[in-house]
Amino acid sequence: MKSSANIATLDAKRIAKRLVNHWKHKFEVAETEDQFSIFMPQATVVMNALTEHLSVQIVTEDTDNTALENVVLDHLNRMAQQEFQADWSHTN
Repeated sequence: MKSSANIATLDAKRIAKRLVNHWKHKFEVAETEDQFSIFMPQATVVMNALTEHLSVQIVTEDTDNTALENVVLDHLNRMAQQEFQADWSHTN
């Protein structure tokens, strides 16, 4: 399943980089100029830093990504030190 959300922020790159740095001790990570990836055992999180938002995709084999969506959003909130709202869309 793939979950996607766009989070409105002007600090997308900084927030994504902080989250990658936070999780690089636990998981394999990769980053380019504007794309940040976290490779977990059961999921891949890809964040694209755009001008006015952070695009987040979570890809898993699970049929329900709700718990991981909440974990990722909670960590993004902590990295940004603010509360974001995310409307997740889902595709198989």
